[in-house]
Amino acid sequence: MDTLTSLHVFCQIVASGSFTRAADSLGISTAMASKHLRHLEQHLGTRLMQRNSRSLRLTAEGEVYYHRASEALTLLDVAASEAGSDSPQGHLRLTAPIWCANPVFARWMNDYRARYPAVSLDIILDNGMRDLIGEGIDLALRVSKTPAPTLVVRPLFTVQFVLVASPAYLRRHGVPQTPLEAAAHQAVLPSYTDISAMPYSTDDGSDTLQLASPLQSNSTLMLHQLLLAGGGIGYLPLWLIKEDLAAGRLVRLLPAYRFRSITLHAAYPERRHLSAKVRCMIDFLVEKAAEMPPQPGGAAAQKWTTSPASKGNTSSRSRAAS
Repeated sequence: MDTLTSLHVFCQIVASGSFTRAADSLGISTAMASKHLRHLEQHLGTRLMQRNSRSLRLTAEGEVYYHRASEALTLLDVAASEAGSDSPQGHLRLTAPIWCANPVFARWMNDYRARYPAVSLDIILDNGMRDLIGEGIDLALRVSKTPAPTLVVRPLFTVQFVLVASPAYLRRHGVPQTPLEAAAHQAVLPSYTDISAMPYSTDDGSDTLQLASPLQSNSTLMLHQLLLAGGGIGYLPLWLIKEDLAAGRLVRLLPAYRFRSITLHAAYPERRHLSAKVRCMIDFLVEKAAEMPPQPGGAAAQKWTTSPASKGNTSSRSRAAS
């Protein structure tokens, strides 16, 4: 017998106070209701109800189990209602690179909440790879490299990295004018990915800038602060530091050289039906990306409409390279 059905029958018997009334409300026979209760008790290995021809009474174990079971059935009903709804609602767990802690992305998330007030957000910033299914994460924003059949990955937009340093550092050590001069400087680089050898291109060709980094961190925000404090030269996402560049707190180095830009992807567990809250978040991010001014050296944001059955989806495991 189906244990979940037996659980429903048990809760209905308790709520009705009678096998007969419970059976009538569920459209089954009284004998079948009794059979479901026996199955549940055998499954649990304990008696849930004391019963005779005149009365029903929950045992101590049955009392505790009934309250827990009622709560569980209520949660299942809510989940089923949300899953079948076309209206975005519920709790959305989103993981993204630490460098998404910037004014642009923060405004986006506030705009999303204003547009979809029935969706609550839990934003987890992490440069590492997370187990989306195991940790109950609905959507990841990541630079995806390693293929994996369990995730659907879709491109959102490009993010350009630029080489920067603080004015104080440059006053002490000079402003590099070429990649060869930059290679002689102390660098501040991430420890979670290797960008010490950064490809670049110019109108005359392409090459690689190799930096030595005695100062590293696994946090993009810490790298940001180290560069502001004059720790060396280093790469940061342009949208993270646009305000610093405008205010003169950081100086962009080698502006004629186009360093690598990365593509940020939306990654989510492969399912037959994509929930409305995840679908609308992906559409929302694509919309916001399309409004961004083109970034020098980066490709334009890719536009597409989301659909669980869209063709050309690339499956990959989400691995941060940012």
